[in-house]
Amino acid sequence: MDFQIEFEQEDDGRWIAEIPSLPGVMAYGASRQEAQSKVQSLALRVIADQLERERATTDHVQFAA
Repeated sequence: MDFQIEFEQEDDGRWIAEIPSLPGVMAYGASRQEAQSKVQSLALRVIADQLERERATTDHVQFAA
């Protein structure tokens, strides 16, 4: 599974990172790196939940920024 991360900087300076292929997976951070780290962590939790519920199968996960 390969996931594309999209970034946007808010007017207040915060960064938001989103993985469009995983609905609802987005996170804010004070820096781009912080937002990326948070969104990757959230994505892994969502994928783990899907695997536990047998909605997905995978042997690898990769993120591209």
